[in-house]
Amino acid sequence: MTVARQQVTQARRIVVKVGSSSLTTASGGLDADRVDALVDVLAKVRSGGEKEIVLVSSGAIAAGLAPLGLARRPKDLARQQAAASVGQGLLVARYTASFARYGVRVGQVLLTTDDTSRRVHYRNAYRTLDQLLDMGAVPVVNENDTVATDEIRFGDNDRLAALVAHLVRADLLVLLSDVDGLYDGDPARPGTSRIEEVRGPEDIAHVQIGSAGKAGVGTGGMVTKVEAARIAAAAGVPVVLTSAVRAADALAGRATGTYFHSTGRRSADRLLWLAHASTPQGALTLDDGAVRAVVQGRKSLLPAGIAAVEGEFSAGDPVELRDTAGRAVARGLVNFDAKEIPQLLGRSTRELAEELGPAYEREVVHRDDLVVLHP
Repeated sequence: MTVARQQVTQARRIVVKVGSSSLTTASGGLDADRVDALVDVLAKVRSGGEKEIVLVSSGAIAAGLAPLGLARRPKDLARQQAAASVGQGLLVARYTASFARYGVRVGQVLLTTDDTSRRVHYRNAYRTLDQLLDMGAVPVVNENDTVATDEIRFGDNDRLAALVAHLVRADLLVLLSDVDGLYDGDPARPGTSRIEEVRGPEDIAHVQIGSAGKAGVGTGGMVTKVEAARIAAAAGVPVVLTSAVRAADALAGRATGTYFHSTGRRSADRLLWLAHASTPQGALTLDDGAVRAVVQGRKSLLPAGIAAVEGEFSAGDPVELRDTAGRAVARGLVNFDAKEIPQLLGRSTRELAEELGPAYEREVVHRDDLVVLHP
């Protein structure tokens, strides 16, 4: 067993993500045998009490298709939400029954980016997941598709899984789909081979990565899985990418799938969510001095450094911080509504406090709510 695979066996807290195509039929509806097969593996892994499992599961929309008489995944958000509303209950009920065979309880956790990029919500999400694990339950996490709008969606559960792995301080992320790893070409064509280990982005810079599979019940594909692996690895969490049918081998440390080495340091910093899971609701253009202060000095953004504002946003929303050339250099949670900011442009906080009151003697974006995108 390689050193990399030994790290898999030593992982104590593991996030496992499974895609829709691994749980449902192509026409929609849950495949009970597939769900049971996955649960058999996960229950065995955690049976000794030394390992904890967080399951990020797609399949809610796919599970709701057949009951609602839909032949395929709808493209409009309203019908996707309707399918998710029906399917999420079916999905969790199936997991509840399947894990009950082993005397294991499950807890449903539905997230949106709005729940996880804001400081208080982030802490609450961590506490809930951590408490479920402490109480011996298996959290089943999914995006809250029934209420999420386009502006507050993760977009795919691969990225959600990477961010959950960071949130719960996981030791390992396992991404399960219908493909047994990352290949150096189309795996359906002869002559291609599986990439066993990825130590950094340069290892796969030459690889042509495909999109969503043929089943048409999911939203991801190899592109989203590799991006999720990159996010997790950069946050200090190693990743195994393989097929659901090889889950047991992957979790046992056997040479299956593709292993992504961690490339960054482990951190409890919630700003990973801000960088990868938020959709800016507007933009602030900074003068050159403010760009230097924010990017190089890691300072808060003050009103005096703002040259222009665009978009409609409220206090607490994520906004993009741009230089005068229009390049996004940072992202942050803004402390004022968009309609308030024009009167603040280029003015000092002291001046604003004297004229408008003490509530305006503060940063537009505090450094604790700001992530630099381009150093």
